[in-house]
Amino acid sequence: MATKFGLAGGIPERRVRPIWDAVDSRQYKPALKLAASLLSKYPSSPYALALKALILERMGKPDEALSVCLEAKESLYSDNFLHIDELTLSTLQIVFQRLDHLDLASSCYEHAYAKHPNNLEIMIGLFNCYVRECSFVKQQQIAIKMYKLFSEERFLLWAVCSIELQVVCNSSGRKLLQLAEALLKKHMASHSLHEPDALVMYISILEQQEKYDAALEVLSGNLGSLIGIEEDKLRIQGRLLARACNYAAAAEIFQRVLESCPDDWQTFLHYLACLSEEDVDWSKTNSSHQSCVPCVDDIKACKTTHLTEDEFDSRISNALSFVQKLQMDCRNDCVRGPHLAQIEIERRHRLHGITHDGKFMESLLNYFYRDLDPQENMHGEDLLSMASNILVLLFWRSRKLGYLLEAIMVLEYGLNIRRLSNAGILGVSDGPTALAKCCDTTVFMDFISRLINCISWHTTKMGMTLPQYRGIDHFPVPDLSVMLNRYVWQYKILLLHLYSYLGALPLAYEWYSTLDVKNILLETVSHHILPQMISSPLWQETGDLLKDYLKFMDDHLREAADLTCVAYRHRNYSKVIEFVQFKERLENSNQLLMARLDVSILQLKQKADSLQEVERVFENLNHGSRFLEMSNEDRLKSLTFNEDLQARPWWSPTPSKGRDEEYIVKKVIERKSILPRLVYLSIQSGSISSKENDRNGSLSHANAVGELKCLLERCARNIGLSFDDAISVVLAISRGQKSFKDFGSDFISWMNFAVFVNAWNRCCRDAKLLDEDKCGVSSWRIVDSLVKSCVAEQLMHAEPMLASPGNNPLPILVQLVTEPISWHILIIQSCVRSMLPSGKKKKRSGLTDHLSSPDMQAMCGSVRCLIDAIQNIQKWAADQMNRSEDQDLDILMSHVHRGDAEGGPGSAFQILEQNACTSDADDDIGDRILGALQCWSSATVWRKTVGAQRKMLSHLLGICQSKLKLLHSMQ
Repeated sequence: MATKFGLAGGIPERRVRPIWDAVDSRQYKPALKLAASLLSKYPSSPYALALKALILERMGKPDEALSVCLEAKESLYSDNFLHIDELTLSTLQIVFQRLDHLDLASSCYEHAYAKHPNNLEIMIGLFNCYVRECSFVKQQQIAIKMYKLFSEERFLLWAVCSIELQVVCNSSGRKLLQLAEALLKKHMASHSLHEPDALVMYISILEQQEKYDAALEVLSGNLGSLIGIEEDKLRIQGRLLARACNYAAAAEIFQRVLESCPDDWQTFLHYLACLSEEDVDWSKTNSSHQSCVPCVDDIKACKTTHLTEDEFDSRISNALSFVQKLQMDCRNDCVRGPHLAQIEIERRHRLHGITHDGKFMESLLNYFYRDLDPQENMHGEDLLSMASNILVLLFWRSRKLGYLLEAIMVLEYGLNIRRLSNAGILGVSDGPTALAKCCDTTVFMDFISRLINCISWHTTKMGMTLPQYRGIDHFPVPDLSVMLNRYVWQYKILLLHLYSYLGALPLAYEWYSTLDVKNILLETVSHHILPQMISSPLWQETGDLLKDYLKFMDDHLREAADLTCVAYRHRNYSKVIEFVQFKERLENSNQLLMARLDVSILQLKQKADSLQEVERVFENLNHGSRFLEMSNEDRLKSLTFNEDLQARPWWSPTPSKGRDEEYIVKKVIERKSILPRLVYLSIQSGSISSKENDRNGSLSHANAVGELKCLLERCARNIGLSFDDAISVVLAISRGQKSFKDFGSDFISWMNFAVFVNAWNRCCRDAKLLDEDKCGVSSWRIVDSLVKSCVAEQLMHAEPMLASPGNNPLPILVQLVTEPISWHILIIQSCVRSMLPSGKKKKRSGLTDHLSSPDMQAMCGSVRCLIDAIQNIQKWAADQMNRSEDQDLDILMSHVHRGDAEGGPGSAFQILEQNACTSDADDDIGDRILGALQCWSSATVWRKTVGAQRKMLSHLLGICQSKLKLLHSMQ
């Protein structure tokens, strides 16, 4: 190549190096000057043009960069340019990729390959282009050509990997797997295999064809030695045996793995699954089928076993004996697995309805009482986590708010110690010591025993049962990682959900921020906070969350294919499959699609007080048309759900991965995808003329009315009715013939539907909602009636936020004001503007100057109705704000100071208060611990809670005030 002779893209390297140095140091303006100077000397050089395009793209000038890149491409294709080198091609590829034009990069390499068909560097570059495009068939073809030309094993494996990708990602026929197997067998017959990942790939291909015996034979033969780590080999062997339904042999294999790796929790779950012969999808544990979500749902699988009670009891007893042996072997080691495994076995006993009195508690006690150092064991953190979970369980059983408040206080208490330690007030080792001192194991275990007795008391006395969230139907909490996880981030997630449930969303957002969620965690963790934020009045914080999430996803998806290229280069073929599947899952993420919709809807909400601002937003959104494609049937079918739901609290109502929940998510996405276009068309309905095209060239009258009707029909189907039936329901409720509860929980969508039907009714010649006198204003009164009824219904049953966790009406009221009411106001503004003389320069007259038309009278009535409704909402929020902060604090404190002798809340509060005041201070560390504990105060926790709730109310009042100011100006 030219670089061997000191040239770069046909240009002496000494002239190019200063440009790259400037680019690497982000000195883009000097780099652009150097590039311009280079182009003056080499005006037709594709490489010099590619360098300039690269600099322009880095400077944030994508249009100019694309123009220069296309010029370089034309120069490359020119008959006058005979020399094509990899450096020029790779530079063009970088720019085209960052500009989302992978097809243009591939075409450049295809042109070069046509001129130099035996050039290995160009062929590899072309292969990488196809990798970035996910063109698996073209990858296979070029890899086969390289294998035939150069006879290297890696190129054959590239081809085989490309074949497997076609099967895994495109659901291609199984015959392709037979082709891949044949290619490998032919190569193995003459050359054998020399790479561990090549063997793993061969086993994967056999496994996907359900040739488990053949795969086991290969693994146990000479080729098995390619896998250097014995435990890895055993794990594969165990999986193959399990998939072949040879559970006994698989259990023995997994047992061997646990003997050398006792902390391997995944293998322990597989071991139990084999003993119980559970219905586990073993294919998901294959390294070539990895995803963002956990691969084994042991709770569900535990319930699908076909074993009799005696068979199950016998096998689980054998497992218990094995685990106890592991405990003896590891008793002088910092290994948690065998001890947690015993608790897991007792938990499964309970899931199968087998109860051993005291065994579960005994297992817990043994876990907490091990020969470990307190600084390593951190009893306090484990116990605080367990205590908080039990307190939440008590709240669900008794509905006594005090238990929920105590759970918050327990977690804040533990995090306070950690926070002081991290801030340097306590030493690095003092935090665990502090927790061990103030969370004495004996005291807390006694306390937890009392809490469990409370659960039994409430169940017996009140007849209450635990809500059925995530398949939970037994105590204790099903997921051990929730009860016994000692990681600080788990505390924060628990607090986040507790504060969200209590209506203190700003505090929940603060704790989420302290998690410092970055990179792929934005995809798997953001579900803890984002849904609550979307329906909240915290617009700035919500916008920041969406912006950070979308930026990461866009950047990652643009660059993700480079990881696949690196995996090919390093011959890690299992990672190739994983990276491609991972990228595909992210591209089809339901959260990504939802976030793209939410960020645009949020912009409309923020600008809804100005019709002109909203219209500018729509110009950037292509008038809402591009979102309609997001909800097409194929797109919805391919949606993926990547949320890490295992990290959610067991009690949190959370979307599962079941079909019903996925169906609901798809309905929500469809609803949101048509919303911007419905808003746009409804606004336009106020000014749609009978001309074929209006001035901005948007739509003709017939097309606009027809599209609006079509979208309304989709909206009705989304709700679950035909268009005519949905109209009938709206009419019946507005006339008092049906209860407002007939709208169900999703009445915001119904209110939106009624608002948009009113807009369609105004411009439709065969309107469906006319009065008997055919004046065409009935639909205005229908919307007025619905708004009045909706607000009255919400406020009638609204309790103070402090007393109604989980039933907080504030999110619903926010949605009501910022969606249907806002869209209705925009439609009124558009109608008024269309009625006023065009070109009028002076200040517009109010609506009262134009009361002669029925339409104007109806709109005046709607304005008055909206003012009354928003004022009622404003009054509800203001009444709660009128109480003093001390009064709110007294209300909260009363819930934990009642001293219910029969087992009410207050015990945890008393223990923490006493420990904070009386911790021993027998040395320097003790003094610092005592000082740290004394700066913790339950009153501070409650004050923050009250402040967060008031902040939510304050934001709602601000939105109401803004709407009222706009409406008063329209009178």
